[in-house]
Amino acid sequence: MATESSVFNTCNHTNDVLFFYNLVGKKVSSEWTTRDFVVIGLGLTVCVIVVLANLMVMAAIFMNRRFHFPIYYLLGNMAAADLFAGIAYANLMLNTGPWTRALTKKQWYIRGALIDISLTASVANLLAVAVERHQTIVTMQLHSNMTKRRVLLLIVCIWATAIVMGLVPSTFWNCECRLDDCSTVAPLYSRRFLIFWAVLNLLSFFVMLATYTHIFIYVRYQSRYASRHTSELRHGQTVVNLMKTISMVLGAFVICWTPGLVTLLLDGLLGKDSHANSYEKYCLVIAECNSLVNPIIYSLRDDEMRKTFRGILCCLCGRRGRRQKEPPAVEIDSPLPEVLSNTTICHILPFCFYSF
Repeated sequence: MATESSVFNTCNHTNDVLFFYNLVGKKVSSEWTTRDFVVIGLGLTVCVIVVLANLMVMAAIFMNRRFHFPIYYLLGNMAAADLFAGIAYANLMLNTGPWTRALTKKQWYIRGALIDISLTASVANLLAVAVERHQTIVTMQLHSNMTKRRVLLLIVCIWATAIVMGLVPSTFWNCECRLDDCSTVAPLYSRRFLIFWAVLNLLSFFVMLATYTHIFIYVRYQSRYASRHTSELRHGQTVVNLMKTISMVLGAFVICWTPGLVTLLLDGLLGKDSHANSYEKYCLVIAECNSLVNPIIYSLRDDEMRKTFRGILCCLCGRRGRRQKEPPAVEIDSPLPEVLSNTTICHILPFCFYSF
């Protein structure tokens, strides 16, 4: 027993990637299978859509001066994180299946680090947006009072945290020196790290849940007060709009992230008994879809954002000359969207930026 334990706890950095895959029983096919084509084809399709959608969001926020406020800077950074996620996942798709056999350990760690960085940054941005909106609503402000310097510092902290999380497995929290701790989903990663990463993201989800729940309770109270001065129809519509937005935000996060996080948690706790290899790639595709859903929820439901998108598309399609007499939405200098002046509730409720 002592001899076996010493073998499993001896560092041997000369082992290649296939050694760890064979150790945990994760098969690396030498020939292309139908499953490989389905996973890669579906994954690359999602990546292309993610990259294009988030590029459009970033361009719209940069070009339209109405979006030059802290909340939109955070949305733009979230779009950048989601765009990076699309690129990182495309890199994973192009280095999976039979291609895995040709990877060195350094290349394998880089592949995993890109995924960890991008997904962590995406979740961190979602959390930052939730906190920012909570602060804006509670302080009864139209926009956050954060300065550009504070927003920039927050963005830097988000990416610094994401980079650290991405580098942790390759630097010290792996299983090269403890082979009995190797994950079946990511054979060079420590199962304890997967448990930590999954629990950390689940805690982020509960923080967002608590934040949006408090927002709902607070706004419902405010809407009851405002209903004394406005019509009951407008009061009811405000609450319904809030419910829709909260349901979409939380529902998208739960649907996209829960399968992957549960898979990682089970793999960390049970190892081979979790049978995570049979479905982990599909869970990763679903998690990546969150980077596609984010611009839809936070941007495409904004009337002003849609107008900006149309202006950009018209320019790309060569129709700019037909609109010279009519300035496009991206050139309007008015600092506030027209939708903000509809009701008093909308002045304290950023969720009203969206049309339903």
